[in-house]
Amino acid sequence: MNPKITGAVARRVLTQLRRDHRTLAMMLVLPCLLVSLLWWMFDRNEQVFDRLGPPLLAVFPFIVMFLVTSVTTLRERSSGTLERLLSMPMAKLDLLLGYAIAFGVVALVQALLAVSLTVGLLGLEVAGPLWALAVVAVLDAILGTTLGLLVSAFAETEFQAVQFMPALVIPQILLCGLFVPRSALPDVLDNVSNVLPLSYAVDAMRQLQRLEALDSDFGLDIAVIAGFVVAAVALGAATLRRRTG
Repeated sequence: MNPKITGAVARRVLTQLRRDHRTLAMMLVLPCLLVSLLWWMFDRNEQVFDRLGPPLLAVFPFIVMFLVTSVTTLRERSSGTLERLLSMPMAKLDLLLGYAIAFGVVALVQALLAVSLTVGLLGLEVAGPLWALAVVAVLDAILGTTLGLLVSAFAETEFQAVQFMPALVIPQILLCGLFVPRSALPDVLDNVSNVLPLSYAVDAMRQLQRLEALDSDFGLDIAVIAGFVVAAVALGAATLRRRTG
């Protein structure tokens, strides 16, 4: 791994994203629009919005970053850009880390915008510190990014990358505790939810709703999410092919 090469890849991706106004707008604006739609739906019932708002601040960035990262990376593969980069004296880990850092910067801006909008303008109330709310939102957006990079290592086309969503994303949304508390799930499904990263993001958001002081459970949730991020990057680097076809 070479930090200079990783930084060069990250700068290249950020430059490309800055020029792709539609993709950048989707990443930065779409989560804010979805949260605003949720607030509008429950404008006469603030308790429902306060209950669903924090978990969805974890879910929406996760979905958006997964889709955008996987499709964008596959687009670069189909155009031959990835193959040309990997033909250079560059480790696959340098490439994926560069992409992860670049999209992570976008995820940071995305999360700060969404949290500022939700808490500042839409009046979401949480007991925990706001910085912790932003940390979970950023980590979950980065989780979506790294899972998108992992998917791009297996998919051959952009359509195949989108097909991974029902397999990797939708089960996590159903089992993360957003609709039914995880403790109320059947034992088999509860055990499955325990190995899904989105479950820990929703758990962390739930704790911020209830507790003013952060405890060890919150730290454990953050550590698990970060562990999944590292594992996704490592697995993506191990499975990424230097040549397509």
